[in-house]
Amino acid sequence: MVHSDSDPPLLNHYGTLLCHSTQWDEPQTRVTMEECQLPLIDLCDLGSDDEMVRRACAAAICKASSEWGFFQVVNHGISSQLVDKMRCEQVKLFRAPFETKATSGLLNNSYRWGSPRATCPNQFSWSEAFHVPLTKVSDEACYGDFKSLREVMTCFAAAMSELSRLLAGILTENLGNWKQASISNICDETTCFLRLNHYPACPISPEIFGLVPHTDSDFLTILCQDQVGGLQLMKDSKWVTVKPNKDALIVNIGDLFQAWSNDVYKSVEHKVVSNATTDRYSIAYFLCPSYDSLIESFVKPSIYRRFTFREYREQVQEDVRKTGYKVGLPRFLLKGSEDLTTTTTESNTRLYIPSITAKS
Repeated sequence: MVHSDSDPPLLNHYGTLLCHSTQWDEPQTRVTMEECQLPLIDLCDLGSDDEMVRRACAAAICKASSEWGFFQVVNHGISSQLVDKMRCEQVKLFRAPFETKATSGLLNNSYRWGSPRATCPNQFSWSEAFHVPLTKVSDEACYGDFKSLREVMTCFAAAMSELSRLLAGILTENLGNWKQASISNICDETTCFLRLNHYPACPISPEIFGLVPHTDSDFLTILCQDQVGGLQLMKDSKWVTVKPNKDALIVNIGDLFQAWSNDVYKSVEHKVVSNATTDRYSIAYFLCPSYDSLIESFVKPSIYRRFTFREYREQVQEDVRKTGYKVGLPRFLLKGSEDLTTTTTESNTRLYIPSITAKS
């Protein structure tokens, strides 16, 4: 669906990159990707009176985080009514005129589109987004004429925050109790983000990314997507397409959890492919620490050197600025740890079974 006055000038930017780029691969016909069903976990089991059921659910979360880096959850506590309201408000927001989105300071002036630092077509994302700090979600001044969005978005952000802490608590307990307290100490609403994504239909080429291949620079991400599809992830050294599930939220491990866990959990490369005829919408919640938080592995020998979140973000931004691409965790490998990565990962994938108390 085309909304000529609301969509950003993606085609103009892309065309400029085509004209000036010397780093463009030969055009390819889109290959039909294998469709995968992510591990499906029913969080209702965490509230079971049967301790073995609770422990099995927690173990499934940890196993999926280790083997896939992605999983989906149902009975997650976020009602379908709230999701539908949030989606309706999101669509209204993105259908506003482009100039309104780009210049009126909406949602903490967090609007972005395309890929400003792209130097070739392969670095370009055919999308637009609002990347909103949680501290601004309830700020009435951020919404302009979109007053009805505020109440819904505040409720949605709170629900996603609660779910992220539940899952992070299970994952950190699996790494040992000494990590348990620190996740809540370093991640709060001053450090986390909610990102509203819109991927306009892109009829010009099947090879244009909606979002370029990347890993997430956080602890974990929770994604609420529509049924259009387009999310792909790297599994067993090949790209696979994630089948949408209208009842599920998708959870993926970020770079910081991979470093913290010494590669027990996997931050997996993923991307969004564009759709020729249909707009796609999604909302992502990013569980991030404070900038000065120290990230270090929970066992020795450590694969990665210690670093702060600020240092990590600055290195990522520098790499993107210089090359157009994120490098991420490989920049923080300790000398000689390349040889340790395989053996350490194999030894650490033994999963502990956390003791989960039934939810009231």
